[in-house]
Amino acid sequence: MTNTEARVLLLTTAHSYRGSAFLAAAARLGIEVVPAVDMPPALQPRGVPLAIDFKQPDTAVAAIVAYADSRPLAAILPLDDSGVLIAALASQALGLPYNSPQAAGAARDKLYMRRLLHQGGVPTPPFCGFKTTDPSEIVTAVVCDQIGFPCVVKPRTLNGSRGVIRANDEKALTAVVARVKRLLHAIGADGFLVEAFMPGVEVALEGVLHHGHLQLLALFDKPDPLDGPFFEETIYVTPSRLPAATQAAVVDMAARGALAIGLQTGSVHAELRINEAGVWIVEVNGRSIGGLCSQTLRFDRGMSLEELLLRQAVGLDVSQLQREQTASGVMMIPIPRPGILRGCRGLEDARTVPGIDEVTITTPLNNRVMALPEGESYLGFIFASGQTPQDVEEALRTAHGRLHFDIDEELTVISVQ
Repeated sequence: MTNTEARVLLLTTAHSYRGSAFLAAAARLGIEVVPAVDMPPALQPRGVPLAIDFKQPDTAVAAIVAYADSRPLAAILPLDDSGVLIAALASQALGLPYNSPQAAGAARDKLYMRRLLHQGGVPTPPFCGFKTTDPSEIVTAVVCDQIGFPCVVKPRTLNGSRGVIRANDEKALTAVVARVKRLLHAIGADGFLVEAFMPGVEVALEGVLHHGHLQLLALFDKPDPLDGPFFEETIYVTPSRLPAATQAAVVDMAARGALAIGLQTGSVHAELRINEAGVWIVEVNGRSIGGLCSQTLRFDRGMSLEELLLRQAVGLDVSQLQREQTASGVMMIPIPRPGILRGCRGLEDARTVPGIDEVTITTPLNNRVMALPEGESYLGFIFASGQTPQDVEEALRTAHGRLHFDIDEELTVISVQ
């Protein structure tokens, strides 16, 4: 029987990968999950309990509060960065556990996050924010004076390394800034930051917060070097192969970052770099790992990450839950070049690689695909498990090597008058 005292509102988008996983986890727990989908309420289709526009926080929060009047909520969970502000404001209005709107703002704005980290005493590289209307000469002058080279240009509000590009000198910076400005103009966004490039090994941390205390769930190695010019993430493998002292320093820095931006409860996903100068935060956000990557994680008795997060949301103790000891990993299949995806060959062959659990192609055929830095998605995901992280990494690379994607170039139509 569904426990209506444990009803959870799930802030999601129409194309989210995660909704079905949360619904399955809720069914196992016997709680009700209500999807609140980001779309204009006037377009709400049958079967969607609640449609709200994430770009209209005041009206979205009012709709959630009205919904909760007749259907009390135990918690509100955002599935990605787009819903964190609505979750914070609505939880505040309903008296539910929540992270501050400040923390939500940091999740949506890389420059704001950098400022909060700096103000909170967390080591940060030199950085500066700009508008797309700022002339390139001004950007170059500020970077030369305050930041230096190499540097990295980042859009303030985009995710998944989209638009993130390294520049090694003044000439390259001019070209990179122009490219990022074109991307921002094309999607109606504004603002970017430039920060000093941080060399080193990059890792991803997954955790949950209990009244400000960070509980580590998993630490992922990223074995592919992320040195630029673009920063496309591909392989995540856990457990980490870093020394125990280094892993402890990573967890400590992530906790410091979460505190600095105002996170107190729920999911934490952080990206960090380690070099001779110590541990540096790339980003820290109040959400769980994106895409289908959560499938790499299983906890006691085969529990999924989604079930763990729902348990915590409704007040159940998850502090003793541990990740299964088997090594696991995921490869986010990169888009090799822009064009129209026509086919995928070698899928069954890739699935026969020892250690491979599944290969999932998420991009429909005959759709346009765009590689980073302008693109914002992957072709699909490869999942693997094994005795050691090295076994998992090798399986992922072998399976990817057996996949072949047919991508047609897009033809430019020239109109002749």
